Amino acid sequence: MNDGVLNTPSPVLPVGASRAHRLGFGSMQLTGPGHWAAPDNPEQAMQVLRDAVDAGVTHIDTADAYGPFTAENYIRKALHPYRDGLVIATKGGLTRQGPDRWAPCGRPEYLRQCVEMSLRRLQVERIDLYYLHRIDPAIPLEDQLAVLVEMQNEGKIHHIGLSKVTVSQICRARELVIVAAVQNKYSVGNRVHEDVLQYCTQHEIPFIPYAPLAAGQLLHTDGRLARLSESRGITPAQLALAWLLNASPAMMPIPGTSRTVHLAENLSAAQIDLDTDELDEIARATARRHVAHPRRRDRAAAPTARSDGPSAST
Repeated sequence: MNDGVLNTPSPVLPVGASRAHRLGFGSMQLTGPGHWAAPDNPEQAMQVLRDAVDAGVTHIDTADAYGPFTAENYIRKALHPYRDGLVIATKGGLTRQGPDRWAPCGRPEYLRQCVEMSLRRLQVERIDLYYLHRIDPAIPLEDQLAVLVEMQNEGKIHHIGLSKVTVSQICRARELVIVAAVQNKYSVGNRVHEDVLQYCTQHEIPFIPYAPLAAGQLLHTDGRLARLSESRGITPAQLALAWLLNASPAMMPIPGTSRTVHLAENLSAAQIDLDTDELDEIARATARRHVAHPRRRDRAAAPTARSDGPSAST
């Protein structure tokens, strides 16, 4: 693919002490069916990672549970030694029992093992951003975060993030750690975590929406989103991603794909601007069980864990 899709001036956000382009890359789709084991074409998966970085992506999101271990291994094989400025975020705290099966495990000794093994698989001395993949309701949150802080103090984690959390959980966690990022399911077609987005925007915490294309459900060619995108001369995926980027300055989508053609399409969304009327129209076109979309802010301004899995999460 052509280099430099994101190398032209485009918005960046701080991720802890680093800065990354707001449109990143999620690696969950670089696995087999049910996010289990390897994909049919491992070399293609690794080439997509190379193409993403060549195109200017500076934020790669992964987790030890993807495969498990598959995505982290591909990132190392495809990208190591890593380019300066590349932020690699990974997660721990979910166990896998098979395809589409996930269960939280927040035991401190297990989380420490997760971090140590991710360091080894990614071949880094320190993880840029490490998420607690799910809060384990059976373990005190203080204990789950304490071990991550210990490893942060040991220099093995740079920044700590949270995934699939409520506002109250974020507030509680912020009493114990500096929360560098929050990752929840969110898309133009699923805005049930609007309150979390609003909180992150208010407190200038990067909000990383997983499943930003709703696992492909927004891309049907006969839908209203498709008709709106056609009027703009862009694809439904580009319109959905542009809506996210325009909806909040805290938003950092991480669309994933296993195909280079879709990668280029997704990254081009960073250059699409939408006005308030267009944001409203798109929100109405995709309205379901969620609240109204967040009003576009001034760009100068900067759940309980489940065992049935992330459901196309990152």
